[in-house]
Amino acid sequence: MSTPTDPAGATDSLDATDHLALAAAARECIDALARSTDVAAFQELLGLSQAVGEALGASARSLAEANSWTAVGGLAGTTKQAAWARWRT
Repeated sequence: MSTPTDPAGATDSLDATDHLALAAAARECIDALARSTDVAAFQELLGLSQAVGEALGASARSLAEANSWTAVGGLAGTTKQAAWARWRT
């Protein structure tokens, strides 16, 4: 997996293999937190939920800028109007 030195360009330097590996690692971590009976683990999951929501918005806007809101809507299983309304800001 590549390790970008520039966080701003990190998404551009990841290939499909990196995306799959990162997603698998994230799922493993999330699953481990979900199995925990520790209150702190639950609080971390709540924080991750917010972070993922914000990341989805940023990703949707980037994808729409590079492609279209139709593409974003199609990937999200909704209309371009619904995608735009949800993630435009």
